[in-house]
Amino acid sequence: MSRNLLLCGLLLIQVGCSTHKPILYPNAHYQQVGADAAEADIKDCMASAEQAGASATGGKTGQVVSGTVAGGAVGAAAGAVGGAILGHSGRGAMVGAAGGATAGFLRGLFTRPAPSGAFTNYVDRCLRERGYDPTGWQ
Repeated sequence: MSRNLLLCGLLLIQVGCSTHKPILYPNAHYQQVGADAAEADIKDCMASAEQAGASATGGKTGQVVSGTVAGGAVGAAAGAVGGAILGHSGRGAMVGAAGGATAGFLRGLFTRPAPSGAFTNYVDRCLRERGYDPTGWQ
């Protein structure tokens, strides 16, 4: 049982920490060099973007904090309404705020922050200069 929980936890952490990367259209250059070389070029362009000062992550801490605050606010409002119906709006708001803040905190921990626009633009340009055709990010 505890082994299954550990595996689930590790999977969630891996999903939350994985990074976005560009999707390449399989043009003539891509087909000529192959998927392995294209992957190496993506990594090289991403490293070059970071060395130039572009951020691959849009600020994970800020995302977690804002998700926690937003979740708490929404939870408090929903809890106050539910509590008012039952005659205890103050308690409902407290319970709702706690639940909403917890949900916002966890959602922020396990979601991938999108890379900055400067980072994606830099990587896209680098890949185009190498002959690839980036179509978007995932």
